[in-house]
Amino acid sequence: MNTYHVERQSIRTAKRVLDIVGSIFGLALTLLIFPFIAIAIKATSKGPILYRQTRVGRWTPEKMDLIKIIKFRTMYIDAESRSGAVWATESDPRITPVGRFLRKTRLDELPQLYNVLKGEMSLIGPRPERPDFYSNLEEQIPYFVERTYDVLPGITGLAQVNQGYDTSIEDVRSKVGYDHSYALSLCSFKSWLTTDFMIIGKTLKIMVDGRGR
Repeated sequence: MNTYHVERQSIRTAKRVLDIVGSIFGLALTLLIFPFIAIAIKATSKGPILYRQTRVGRWTPEKMDLIKIIKFRTMYIDAESRSGAVWATESDPRITPVGRFLRKTRLDELPQLYNVLKGEMSLIGPRPERPDFYSNLEEQIPYFVERTYDVLPGITGLAQVNQGYDTSIEDVRSKVGYDHSYALSLCSFKSWLTTDFMIIGKTLKIMVDGRGR
């Protein structure tokens, strides 16, 4: 095994350790606010507190993983029963008032720390996309599938902190460059750590400023 592959494997191991430590710390830090979020969701709209949705995980030439991400529910129940799977918009009527706050502060993402502990996701990585959109995106965006090649999707990432939620195929198109840039940062310890801590800092700032969507 050459030096590059040894370092890449070492980074992967270190990243997994950081994911475990970070998700445990994140859950311990935020667990006390979970009941308040749950009460707010139940008191203002019908439906479950948590929302599970199928997303595409890590991709390799051999297989494409499908995972069930867990989030706090931010939309009214049966929000897509008529429209089908569509991207959220700026003033999306499907989103509840509490859900809008949770999205702006990114608090709706907190339950995904459990997905990280299970090894299905990473704290930082490309956004896990919905299978409903995948075929269309693969056809229209060059190297779209490769963005998650042997890389776990993340709760936050380089694309997420620089652009936010997707509202159109053009948003996804511009994000692909960020995702490939992040994959390149995993080639050395220095670039990986620098990039990850920069993303963590930007994510915390977005949460405090309420600039999520």
